[in-house]
Amino acid sequence: MNNILVTGAKGQLGSEIKDISSDYNYKFFFTDRDSLDISNEESLKLFIQNNNINIIINCAAYTAVDKAEEDEVNADKINHLAVKYLAKLSKEKNIKLIHISTDYVFNGKAFKPYIESDTTNPNGVYGRTKLDGENAMLSINPDNSIIIRTSWVYSSFGANFVKTMLRLGKDRDSLGVIYDQVGTPTYARDLAKAILDILPKISNTKVGIYNYSNEGVLSWYDFAKEIMRMAKLDCKINPIETKEYPTPATRPHYSLFNKSKIKKEFAIEIPFWKDSLDQCLIKMGERK
Repeated sequence: MNNILVTGAKGQLGSEIKDISSDYNYKFFFTDRDSLDISNEESLKLFIQNNNINIIINCAAYTAVDKAEEDEVNADKINHLAVKYLAKLSKEKNIKLIHISTDYVFNGKAFKPYIESDTTNPNGVYGRTKLDGENAMLSINPDNSIIIRTSWVYSSFGANFVKTMLRLGKDRDSLGVIYDQVGTPTYARDLAKAILDILPKISNTKVGIYNYSNEGVLSWYDFAKEIMRMAKLDCKINPIETKEYPTPATRPHYSLFNKSKIKKEFAIEIPFWKDSLDQCLIKMGERK
């Protein structure tokens, strides 16, 4: 029996893994920052030893992109140092490690879908600390370990763009949504299933990096329009430019991923973004 530690278990991805965990023959240990401080190396080591952990799925992250600009110490603690400790312990104890990263490691100035080997160049603290975490893991290089970069994550759990649009769409007649940032949403449930499906297939001596999002390409404006259409909300979505909605952190304008590597190496199929949005809205009871 594999004993799997899932960190960040109250987040979107961690919650989805927990929700589908009964479909898999593993023993799961779901933790959050209140039950396990992964930025404390000694606490982490004791937890791993006491529970005979042999697989770690690191969903924990400091994801408050704007807040991170003024809170770099805490962002670094979770996005970088904790990953370093996880990688170190995985190396020492021959633990399989799956770490979740982000499109924010890129600056978003590309003109074709990012592949895993493209040059990274984050715009802000969040992306920089996530990249530092990646680099720490690559430097320590535990066997049978991978990094999965993802983008625009949403779920029926937690706070996210889909839930915000549904809430505002019920209260307002119109909304302005950014049209000049392009990428693909990721339904966290799809990613959770992909992670658990590929777990037995992970076998490598160097840390591998993979891209994962749903299929298709769209802007936040397109995404909002489809949410309103599917939920049958009478809220007009107006396209606005990024400069009309200034934020402390700079968002990537282009976050499209090439997913050929993960599909080919692990023989997985990735759902189209509209199909996944439909499934999420049905699960939330918002699809009429």
